[in-house]
Amino acid sequence: MDVRLNASGGYRVRIVERPGLWMSPDELDKLVADLRQVASKTLPAGELTYGVFAGDRDRLGQSVITLVSRRDDQTPVAFNALALMEVDLGHRSEEVLHLGLVMVDPDLRSQGLSWVLYGLTCVLMLFRNGMRPLWISNVTQVPAVVGLVGSGFARVFPAPEGGVQNRRSLLHLLLARDIMQHHRHVFGVGPEAIFDEDRFVIANAYTGGSDHLKKTFADAPKHRNQVVNDYCRDQLDYDRGDDVLQLGQMDTPTALSYVGREVPRGSFAAVALAVFAAVLQRLAMPLWQWADTQRDFGILRAREQGK
Repeated sequence: MDVRLNASGGYRVRIVERPGLWMSPDELDKLVADLRQVASKTLPAGELTYGVFAGDRDRLGQSVITLVSRRDDQTPVAFNALALMEVDLGHRSEEVLHLGLVMVDPDLRSQGLSWVLYGLTCVLMLFRNGMRPLWISNVTQVPAVVGLVGSGFARVFPAPEGGVQNRRSLLHLLLARDIMQHHRHVFGVGPEAIFDEDRFVIANAYTGGSDHLKKTFADAPKHRNQVVNDYCRDQLDYDRGDDVLQLGQMDTPTALSYVGREVPRGSFAAVALAVFAAVLQRLAMPLWQWADTQRDFGILRAREQGK
């Protein structure tokens, strides 16, 4: 998927799926440089060393990047880096979309970009998934993000605001166990971190490359619902550096609710075109790749001469 659309305020959005599998080396280097440019304004104390910032083609081959730039000069101002994880459940595997990093130029945090960065990509991936419910994961210590995920997705655990969705199922537990066993590198958690299966809390989480993201409770952005803030304060040790692991789903009702609630009216047309482009690529790309006899596409090899 390679989708581009205009957003209000003079911004251009580009969403690329698994760029490490198809981008040229120069394009990939430019993409990583843009991500680092945004991060340098957000985290002046140091540079992140894990995930998409490493520039590793294999990891970027399992990522979905949303990059927001100014239309006039192409300066990158914000991004969302999601990771695709293949989770083994024993009898079957399940693809989980990890919500990953969201970073915005500090001077532009009130410019109405949240609808692009916190849900649009998940909606597009849902359509790419044939409208089948898509599992998502989130690792954070920020109360504002904990509350956003808890209320913005379906069947989330833990969801501090309560309700039926705040129940841990066996599937939640199986997914969490495999994620913590095989995918810690995706969110920068070291092997020494301890996972509490009852509370879904990761103790001592900031030792695997994500050190510069560690915050105090006072510095962490708060949620509008004080229940969420109290939950994070009571459950997480901010001095040690704890995170909460949340698991939930993006499904059709959630996607429709997001579009109706978060997307500005002036952007409905752009979102509709983006969804259409994502679905069209899903349907048309295999046929186009099959018809192109000159180039290799992964395991689909070009036709040999004379055949």
